Amino acid sequence: MDDLAKTKYVCHILAVPYPATGHINPMMNLCKLLASKKRDLLITFVTEETYTSSSTANFPPNIRFSYLPNNILPSVESRVADVLSFNRAIMTKLGATFEKILDSFAQTAHPVTTILTGYSLSWAVYAGARRNIPVAGLWIPTLTEFSIHCHSNLFKEKQFPTDLEEHANDVVDFIPGISPIQVSDLPRIFLTNGQSRAIYDRNMEVLTSKIQYLVCTSIYELESQVVDFLKQKFSFPIYPCGPLIPYFDQPSTEPHDYIEWLNSQPTNSVLYVSMGSSFSLSSAQTDEMAAGLISSGVRFLWVGRENSFRLKEACNGHELGLVVPWCDQMRVLRHSSVGGFLTHNGLSSITEAGFLGVPMLCFPLSSDQFLNSKLVVEDWKVGWRLRKELGVGNKFITSREAIAKTVHKFMDINGSERRELTERSKRFQETIKGATSSKGGSSDANLDAFIKDINQGHAH
Repeated sequence: MDDLAKTKYVCHILAVPYPATGHINPMMNLCKLLASKKRDLLITFVTEETYTSSSTANFPPNIRFSYLPNNILPSVESRVADVLSFNRAIMTKLGATFEKILDSFAQTAHPVTTILTGYSLSWAVYAGARRNIPVAGLWIPTLTEFSIHCHSNLFKEKQFPTDLEEHANDVVDFIPGISPIQVSDLPRIFLTNGQSRAIYDRNMEVLTSKIQYLVCTSIYELESQVVDFLKQKFSFPIYPCGPLIPYFDQPSTEPHDYIEWLNSQPTNSVLYVSMGSSFSLSSAQTDEMAAGLISSGVRFLWVGRENSFRLKEACNGHELGLVVPWCDQMRVLRHSSVGGFLTHNGLSSITEAGFLGVPMLCFPLSSDQFLNSKLVVEDWKVGWRLRKELGVGNKFITSREAIAKTVHKFMDINGSERRELTERSKRFQETIKGATSSKGGSSDANLDAFIKDINQGHAH
């Protein structure tokens, strides 16, 4: 690695993501793209020491790391159990540490010229404002969700009820730039009035009033109407740079038992099942899911994480199914034997499936996943709904009979509805891949525009 002090860099980005996998990975993928495009751009990535050396392998040499002190945040296990305490620690403990890191570069050969921050870290935005350092916010959800949050005042003006139980089927048709949406498909944070919602609203206000740039994981062609509207509404430039998934990395060839198993399966015959890295099915829903998958007669590869042993027992040696604690998701999705993805609809998961042309079976659990499911099924038409019941969290159970019936039909590659879905998924794939093309791709052009703007110290 070269000597930092002797290397000439034209600008220096200090990148700080919200400390969770679903936030760290998109920001890191963005940083890799930026660093690869412009070798005289220095990026310092602020993260925890648990981000291991294996995670940082094969990075461009102009990406460096600044690690947070150990034990500054709660343990990984306690974060899931007590989200409010985790968020409180982020808001009260990380800000001062970040400012020390920021100031440590002030008198060096490479002072920070741009801060790149997760959209919920308001202290990073304030730190930049106090030092006259431009701030770029990275918005990770869809811009459809961004517009919903930016227009929360319209719900109050119209005295619109957001009670999910009684008004789930009511239609919201007054949000600029987005198609009509049912209350049941709104982001779950939007349907609450507690402390979490208040914090979220404050962070959104800071983000939209004090940043100089907004980078997002969206792809212009998929959300063109809302992108165009938001560009008119706000003074800061907006750069849809998606997909921020590791499509640019060389696929792994490391041997795994699950790859060997996939190699032995017929083309397009396997349903890949994963509920992401943060959310889990309830115990009752897990039992119904296992029974339904087995009854469907469909081959499946199920990522069970910490519940793998229990899932293996539930599947009881079912010869058509394989349960694993973890897998390389993009490697699985690009495998020729995989014909569908039963997903919780986290944005990274649906983007990876879309990029690889895999049809989706939607089973949202929380957060923005219901909105993402609506986009997949109704707007982009590259998936079907499996979870149709309305409600919050795991209150409603999808039966094994419904799961078996829908899964069987979804994976019937000879069915007319399935063939239409497959064709649309391939066109969707072409759209996403086209956005990344260096020959006229919208996302590639937006990356170039962002680099040019921060390089020139551009501010609106």
